[in-house]
Amino acid sequence: MRLNRAMSALAASALILATGCYATTSTTRSYGESGYRDAWERRGKVETVRETIDRRVGDPAGGALAGALVGGVLTGRTGGAILGALFGAAASQGSVEHRYYEVFVQYEDGGRQVFTFRGSPPFQTGDRVVVTDRGIFRD
Repeated sequence: MRLNRAMSALAASALILATGCYATTSTTRSYGESGYRDAWERRGKVETVRETIDRRVGDPAGGALAGALVGGVLTGRTGGAILGALFGAAASQGSVEHRYYEVFVQYEDGGRQVFTFRGSPPFQTGDRVVVTDRGIFRD
């Protein structure tokens, strides 16, 4: 019985830690493709270049609370709760950031397509481009 209670507490704690310690934000919009034909080459113009930043920011207060709950429930002692709070706060510090760029191309035939680049894109708004089976290039 005590083992089942401990396992339930551990599972609930893991859920709390997984959701309460980090806040992830992402801002982006997507547009569908239309009119693509099996062509070796399509010419167009870059309409828009959009930068998207995904951030994952730690929440030490949430980590401390979750750690205190886990430590207190698993040990049944105040010392366990304090150690859990310290470890939870330390584990949920820091942040991660990823940047990517979407290049929106308007083709001469009226179609549109979006290309995604992890680093700075090699194109700017207004650039003439050509798309082939090997990729997208400046025209």
